Amino acid sequence: MADTDLKLRIKEVAVDHFNRDGYHGTTIRNIARDVNCSLPMIYYYYNNKKDLFDEIIKKDYFDLLKRQAAQLKTDNIIDFYTKFVYELNNLSSYDKKVYRLGIKVYLSFDGDEELMEIMDKWEKTIIPRHYQIIKPHLKDMENEITIVRTLIHLVENLIESIVVKNRSLSEEEIREEISIVLRRCHGCV
Repeated sequence: MADTDLKLRIKEVAVDHFNRDGYHGTTIRNIARDVNCSLPMIYYYYNNKKDLFDEIIKKDYFDLLKRQAAQLKTDNIIDFYTKFVYELNNLSSYDKKVYRLGIKVYLSFDGDEELMEIMDKWEKTIIPRHYQIIKPHLKDMENEITIVRTLIHLVENLIESIVVKNRSLSEEEIREEISIVLRRCHGCV
């Protein structure tokens, strides 16, 4: 097995273990057993379990979020959010598991203080980022921040349904729910 294949296999198995057993319930020994490699081989790539977990969250999870956001190119704000959520149905199995693990860390169910601090910093940017996206469509509207917060809550709920609960949502269903929140926005419907 090539080095890159083995490293990828280690991460795939680790993501399964971290999702199933949590950070604290996962051991490098169990990962090595399921990868069918020696402990020193895992330690060749990662100094410890924290390094492995950190790479999955800091690199793979945040890269996944960036890739998802980069795919979105539309002037219609409802299409923008509908496509963002709907495309989660098409994630690879590995990406879905990484996303699920990232959500667990984001909700402070797993990980360590350093990762939770990173997630807290990221969380503080959510409302301002989405406000900038939606702002041009909120002309002359009251409660702009309330609309943005409501949309974020809805999007998080839809993401949870697809990624955490492993449900498939239709594009129409997603669009209907997003349209309710954004129905009065300028140029949205």
